[in-house]
Order: sequence, then C-alpha cells, then structure tokens
Amino acid sequence: MSRATAWLSAIRPKTLSMAVIPVVVATALAWQLHAVIDWLVFAMTLLAAVMIQIGTNLHNDASDFERGADTQQRLGPARATAQGWLSASVVKRGSLLAFVTAFAAGIYLVSVGGWPILLLGIAALVSGAAYSGGPLPLSYTSFSELFVYLFFGVAAVMGSYYLQTLELHWIAFVIGSALGMLAAAVLVVNNTRDIDADRHAGRRTLAVRFGTGFSSIEYLVLLMLPFLLPLVMSGDRFRWLPLLLLPWAVVLILRFFRQPHGVEMNSVLVQTAQLQLLFGVLVAVAFLL
Repeated sequence: MSRATAWLSAIRPKTLSMAVIPVVVATALAWQLHAVIDWLVFAMTLLAAVMIQIGTNLHNDASDFERGADTQQRLGPARATAQGWLSASVVKRGSLLAFVTAFAAGIYLVSVGGWPILLLGIAALVSGAAYSGGPLPLSYTSFSELFVYLFFGVAAVMGSYYLQTLELHWIAFVIGSALGMLAAAVLVVNNTRDIDADRHAGRRTLAVRFGTGFSSIEYLVLLMLPFLLPLVMSGDRFRWLPLLLLPWAVVLILRFFRQPHGVEMNSVLVQTAQLQLLFGVLVAVAFLL
C-alpha cells in the first residue's frame, strides 16, 4: 500500500460527512431565517469541524492499536497503524497537526463569535483528543454515544448557526438533536459489531454493558426520533422531504435486528452513515428552497 493510501485509510474519509453536514444544515437554517450567509465564516467553520474529525480519527487509529483494541483481525475496516502501514508515532503527529489546524481556524471564529465559541472550541478539541486518549478514553466508556450526539449534532449545529447569526434558536437545537441521534446510531452499529473485541480490550460501551438486545432498541430509537423533525420545521412545501428516507430507516432497523452482530454489520454501518448524510442534505434543501 502506498503511503498516501495509508494516510487516506487512517483519515477515514467516509466519516467526514458527519462533520460537514451539521455545518451545512446550520448555514441553510441561517439563510432561511435571516437571508444571510457569511461564506468566510462558513469555510472556516467547515475547516475547523473537518480537522477536528480528522484529528480524532488519527488519534483513535494510533491509540487503539497501542492499547491492543485494534489488531489485524478486527471486524471493521482495516486500521493503518494496526496493519503496520504507518507507525503510531507518525499517526499521532498527523493528529496533532490536524488539531493545530482546527485551532488556527478557531482563532478567527472566536473573533467572530466571542467567548461562547472559545468555550465550544476548547471543549471540542479536548474531547476529540480524549476520545481515545488519556487515562479514561471516552470511547472506552458508556458515554461515547452521548459524546457523538452532542458534538456531531447539537453543538455542531448550534455553534455553526450562532457563528452565522450571533444568536441561538430552538430549531437549531432540534435539528442538531436529529443529526446527532443519527450520528450516534452509526456508533451503535460499530460498538455492537465489535462487542466481543471491545469486551476483551476492557471497553465498557453500552453494547458491552447491556448486550445486543439493548443495542437493538437503542438503534431503533436513534433512527426513528429524527423523523419527528418535520413536525416542527418551518415552511410548508418542503419540510416533509426528510420523510422520504423513512422506509430506508425501517429497512436498516430490520436488518440490525435480524443480522448476526459481526462482520455482516459493516454494510449496515455504512448505510447508517449515508442515511445521516442524506437526511441532513434534505433538511438543508428544505431550508434553501
């Protein structure tokens, strides 16, 4: 494998949509409510969000290998450090570079949004580094879904909306909750697939603590609740667009309940991430049209 391909694997480009779509949706909401978009703010917000995601992915790649949680036998996509394509020290330096880039973009965003954005940015950077690092990594606890819900949903949408408008709005919280739930559902699939390996590595995820039956109910709730969003969205003509995805969500729930919770879950994981992306796209379209 070429070095460039190895780095691309470590960055995990398929996960970056979860960082991009909250910024896009929040900006579309700002357009609908205020008919204004600051494109420089949008670009810098997007840069900071993507760099934090990349930094978290790289740190996770290296740290999970060092802790013995990721091996060449893992059920999910191969990890660059575990496969020996890149060394843990090099991947961690890449993670630091991504976090520094996010910090640099954040300096401008703080000049726009003030101390609320400063606090949010610090929390996002610290949480990104602590997701797989430190004495008690978040990914090794029962709070990983909550982390994803907050930072890839509520905080991302509300923070991005605030940067465009310098105000908060309840609909930004509702949208952030919907996107955060769908992002957390991706993690539920991941943790259910890896339940045996996680138990062996000492992880205490919700799947490990309460079993696959609990995970199935959790996945169902996280996929269904976002489809209540059209009931509170403003506008009449396009607010029902996200409901076009409801049949797909039902199919994914049935697959989650029926399929063996092992390597077969990889396709469910990918499609759940795609569902979150398309849900956000349809919400943004509803706001822009």
